[in-house]
Amino acid sequence: MPRWLNRFAWFTAFATLLLICSGGMVTSKGVGLAVPDWPTTFGYNMFLFPVSKWIGGFFFEHTHRLIASTVGFLTIILAVWLWRTENRQSVKTLGLIAAAGVILQGILGGLRVTMLRDQIGIFHACLAQAFLGLVVLIAIVTTNFWRSLAPVDVDPRKFAWIKMMAIATTIAIYVQLALGATMRHQHKDLAILDFPTANGAWIPDTSAAALAKINAWRDARALSDVDAFQVWLQMAHRFLAVLIGVAVIAFCVRIWKDARAVAALRRLSILWALLFFIQFTLGAWTIWSNKAADVATTHVAVGAIMLSFGVSAWAICRRVLPTRNL
Repeated sequence: MPRWLNRFAWFTAFATLLLICSGGMVTSKGVGLAVPDWPTTFGYNMFLFPVSKWIGGFFFEHTHRLIASTVGFLTIILAVWLWRTENRQSVKTLGLIAAAGVILQGILGGLRVTMLRDQIGIFHACLAQAFLGLVVLIAIVTTNFWRSLAPVDVDPRKFAWIKMMAIATTIAIYVQLALGATMRHQHKDLAILDFPTANGAWIPDTSAAALAKINAWRDARALSDVDAFQVWLQMAHRFLAVLIGVAVIAFCVRIWKDARAVAALRRLSILWALLFFIQFTLGAWTIWSNKAADVATTHVAVGAIMLSFGVSAWAICRRVLPTRNL
């Protein structure tokens, strides 16, 4: 039974990642309001909307709703399953929080449609990432691997730094995902169209004269105008990406130097660093492709996986106890 519970938890996490990809595709294609009503779909019961009408933007928005409903259903089953079979109150509580989170997420998705407010969409996207991290945490703590983790021979002071690096990097990744969500929900063209430079310079000029010249160039190409906030928002996304890269690589180095005894962290740190390079490449490709929907959505998905790795690293660091005396 515990094995099937854990498999179900991982399946729920996978479904959540699929939901995030679906949401990213909806936003990238600009079809978030293709279906104007909620919880119905063009007056139909959401689950009875004719398949023949799943075309164009309706397909992406409607399937996003169906996947969301499935994730909600899976999460409630997971919460009940945990409550009935788990003997750890903390894990039961995680299940209840997940159930409350998925209900709130569904309501926010509906309000985004009915209230037509991009701010709700940003919060909706950020909560989705946090929810994925929570479900991944539930999946980790219900594994046999989690129960088998034993104290290791490492320096407690050095391991304390490793734990701090894990949580700080995870928080930075979450902030980065929030910045990305803010840019996507502006529903505009890219504020900066070149990379690694920014409007031809390493540090963009956002003076009134420079912006007027940039917008004149953009108007001639039927692109949306930009302001200083949009330019610096994208630059903040780039700067933070570099900082996250440094943090992930530093975490990997510290693990291999000071905590080699924790095999799980060794493997995870290598994969985390590899994911960063993939994500950085996808970020550049998103710009070079002028925000192609499939590339941008893959960028969102890998960002979510990086956050999940951060949550996993932090959880394992919290679980492992150093045994070496000071």
